[in-house]
Amino acid sequence: MRIDILTLFPGMFEGPFNHSILKRAQENMLLQINTINIRDFSKNKHHTVDDTPCGGGAGMVMGPEPLFECFDYLQEQNGGQVGRVIMMCPQGEPFTQEYAKELAKEENLVIVCGHYEGIDERVREVLVTDEISIGDYVLTGGELPAMVVVDAIARMIPGVLGETASAEEDSFYNGLLEYPHYTKPRVYRGYEVPEILLSGHHENIRKWRRRQSLLRTLERRPELLKEVELTKEDKKVLLELQQQLQSLKFENNK
Repeated sequence: MRIDILTLFPGMFEGPFNHSILKRAQENMLLQINTINIRDFSKNKHHTVDDTPCGGGAGMVMGPEPLFECFDYLQEQNGGQVGRVIMMCPQGEPFTQEYAKELAKEENLVIVCGHYEGIDERVREVLVTDEISIGDYVLTGGELPAMVVVDAIARMIPGVLGETASAEEDSFYNGLLEYPHYTKPRVYRGYEVPEILLSGHHENIRKWRRRQSLLRTLERRPELLKEVELTKEDKKVLLELQQQLQSLKFENNK
């Protein structure tokens, strides 16, 4: 997969993209990330990319010219094709694991990082195919959200993680929160690893992990259960967990 990131601050991406999984993905030619400085496509001598908003108002707006010029360049480099164009935007669709899976199937992506008060609406109308938000809060620019999106997408690309199961067991991959993890030592400061994880019985371990995943989701993000495809076994376990939690709540309220 090739991802082109259009930004005013390409240096912000050097650290996050040069370590850990993203670094290995690029070294193994599974992922190509290009950061393109929008200022390089400004036509004025000072390389400014923003101007005052038409109609008045506070702040500055990123103009259309540098971004349209960026896209002309990308089309020349990619035989006229640039793929889906994502604009990081607080008004965009909430970013989810399912969205990451969908985008990971693409061969080419372009991510536009806005700044200042926003981007000229003509860019949104003509060039952008997707608008994504990573949460209901305000950040200085689109760079940090772009890093989040790239990291989530990269994990879904076949071969990026050492084992396919690593991605499939992540929280949200199948709609549930992930089960708890333990490692050696068996006992630390009196706190023990659950005995079932040391039993060597793979089916019992699978059931325990699934139960814990359902429990965590029920306790912390119950709304997720409405969207998950549950098996007959899951539904039975979930009913037991709901009854246990109700009983515990009743006891605590006595």
